[in-house]
Formats: sequence, structure tokens, C-alpha cells
Amino acid sequence: MSASETSLPKRLLSGVAIAAIALVLAACSDEKKEAASKAPAETSASADATTTASTTATPAASQAKPAGTEVAQASAPSAKAELPQSEGSVDVQKLMEPGALPEMALGEANAPVTIVEYMSMTCPHCANFHNKTFDAIKAKYVDSGKVRFIVREFPFDPRAAAAFMLARCAPEGQYFPMISMLFKQQEQWAAAENGRDALLQMSKLAGFTQESFEACLTNQKLLDDVNAVMQRGAKEFGVKSTPTFFVNGEHYSGDMSVDVLSALIDSKL
Repeated sequence: MSASETSLPKRLLSGVAIAAIALVLAACSDEKKEAASKAPAETSASADATTTASTTATPAASQAKPAGTEVAQASAPSAKAELPQSEGSVDVQKLMEPGALPEMALGEANAPVTIVEYMSMTCPHCANFHNKTFDAIKAKYVDSGKVRFIVREFPFDPRAAAAFMLARCAPEGQYFPMISMLFKQQEQWAAAENGRDALLQMSKLAGFTQESFEACLTNQKLLDDVNAVMQRGAKEFGVKSTPTFFVNGEHYSGDMSVDVLSALIDSKL
């Protein structure tokens, strides 16, 4: 391995990256506050990491109720999640043009709704979305052919870039499982003192060896392509924070609960 090759993983996984991560966490938090002011329903569902993704019904009181009360309650319409505020729209044809890397997508190519998510692996709001919302949306809409879901890289810091590179280097068909694992274990590696060792241990769980790990993180072209995806998102589509979603070309920023994203998808069907 040449000196330049050795320096790349060190730059990607240096302890100095912790400061960069602190900056992106602050950026994510500022974006989240702005999104919360626009979509109160979203805030109540996802701002706290311990809050469940959907609202649980309150048990009925055991004491007797006046006659007709049950009928009135049964006929009352259920509350619907408030739709998030769109921040504008982009040209869908341009949005779907090929980029520097092959598209990572789930769902039917001709699905009536296409969601493009720009995310960063070290962003806690992205982790919250993928840990609490994504699987339910996949089961309800992607697997049923109603939604095509596309993930695009938008790393704010070196460790996020390294994590994306490892997901791209995973065996065929393992990109999304790798992303899921890294988000579930985000606290274990994103702010670890030794980011390299932490990511190496995560990667070994996905089948990487020491050699394949090093080969992936010294792939300069892959790093350049990951950054190119991010730069295109920023320059051409106005992505400034993560997660950012484009739903049939409509721009939405911030984490979304299952209820909110379901309501948004339903409005497009």
C-alpha cells in the first residue's frame, strides 16, 4: 500500500472527524427545529428518540357513559396526520438522470410514487427515520408496488463518507442491509474515539475482511463518486440538510414519522 493509500483511510476515520460530526449533528438539529415549526404533527411523532413511530390509541374508560356516547365516538372520523410543508419542486426527469454511482433503489420502476432520500450516515435524524419509519413504509408501500424508494449519499463528514463507501463495497444486494446495520449501531461508531476500529468491527459483521475493508477505504475513485453524488444534490436540487426527501419531485426536509409519510404518499396516489 503506498503512502497516499495509507493516508486516505486515516483521513476518513481520524479522530479529528469527531469535531466534524459535532458540527453536522448541530446542523441536523437546526434543520429539525425548522421542520418542526412547519409540521407540528411530525414533531410529536419523531422528535424524541424514545417516542414510537405511530400514535397508540388510549384505552377506553371503564365507567359507564351517557347513552349515545359510544355511537358518537364510533362515527367520528379518525384524526389524520398533518402533511409536511413542501419547500418547492424540482424537474423529475432531471432528478432521475444517472449520477456518478449506480442508483440504490427498492421497488417497482413504474411505481406511481418515487421517493428520493438524500442522507448522511452520521446524522441522527436519518438514523431515526431508518430505524423507526423506513421498514413500515417499505412493507406498506414499496413491497406493494406503490412506491419506488431511492437512497443517495450526502455525507457531511469523513466518517459518513467511509460508511457509505463500505456499503457500496458490500456484496451485491447487501447495500440496504449494511445501511440498516450502521444506522442501528450509529452511536457505536459515529462518535467513537477510534472510528477506524469501530467501523472495521461493524464491517466484519457484514462479511468484510481486514483486506477488503482496507481496499474499500483506499478506493479514491469511489470516494470521489460518493462526493460527486453529494455535490450534485446540493448544486442541482438544493439539498442543504439531511434527511431531505423528494416525493414525485416535491422537496421536503426533516425526519418523518410513519403516519406523516404515509399521509404524504397517499396524497400522491
